[in-house]
Amino acid sequence: ARALDTWEADPAVTRVVVKGAGGKAFSAGGDIRALYLAGRGARREEALSFWRREYLLNIRIKRYPKPYIALIDGIVMGGGVGLSLHGSHRVAGERYRFAMPEVSIGFFPDVGATWALPRLPGETGMYLALTGERVGPGDAAVLGLATHTVRSAALAEAEERLLGGEPVDGLLSDLAGTLPGGPITAERSAIGRCFAGETVEAILDRLDRDGSPFAAATAASIRSKAPSSVRIAFEQVRRGRDLTFEEAMATEFRIVSRILSGPDFFEGVRAAIIDKDGRPRWRDASLADVDEAWVQSHFAGLGPDELPIAA
Repeated sequence: ARALDTWEADPAVTRVVVKGAGGKAFSAGGDIRALYLAGRGARREEALSFWRREYLLNIRIKRYPKPYIALIDGIVMGGGVGLSLHGSHRVAGERYRFAMPEVSIGFFPDVGATWALPRLPGETGMYLALTGERVGPGDAAVLGLATHTVRSAALAEAEERLLGGEPVDGLLSDLAGTLPGGPITAERSAIGRCFAGETVEAILDRLDRDGSPFAAATAASIRSKAPSSVRIAFEQVRRGRDLTFEEAMATEFRIVSRILSGPDFFEGVRAAIIDKDGRPRWRDASLADVDEAWVQSHFAGLGPDELPIAA
């Protein structure tokens, strides 16, 4: 965030290029263990401070006046989505894998997903929110998650030419290749039919009645997630259709402020990352056990503790 402030005021900086380190991922979940430990250790404000600064950075990236180019050739999930998706250019290599799998750990799709997912074509945003399914580069280009696809071998050239000052759009178009859509593109019709349901139950009922292998696997996937998270994610995507980006980020801060007071996030991280036993014990045994008033309470205002968005 400090760097973006400095570079915005520097006329010698014409674009910002962001990439991952290590080759495996762009950025994917490295913050979760630290946030788990902070929240579990009665350092709630420390965890909230992280999310507060992260969400404000997401807004900064979304509104940045200079080209902001993310070069993504690997896993991009969780916080990494917030560092890339809202920039002006998202360049996907062949190893690109996007997901917002937070419903698997008792959390919710944040870092701007409340705004971004409802704006994907058809009902694909709701599908991704409730399943946490991975997206490859071909599907990402079709859905608009990526603005360009480039062969992995050409990403180093893209970086070199970007740093050399060539016009951004021209060089990315020059290097861009077309990748075929993947499994999500192939199932767009079924996703549109089933995920247009007005409730989670209606979506599951449509999936069950569809009878296809895709629908059966999708319904099973949703039912395997944290019931409370599925309910919250459904509501945030439904509401997000009518929110500005800033309103969406304020909504997410309201949700996360309440999530920290419940057990499911900590239980989900314990099962997936700490103990790695894969056997989370959720607060609700099923979707039917989740109280609707409790879900709605996550979206209530925070008074003086709202996300401090500059006018």
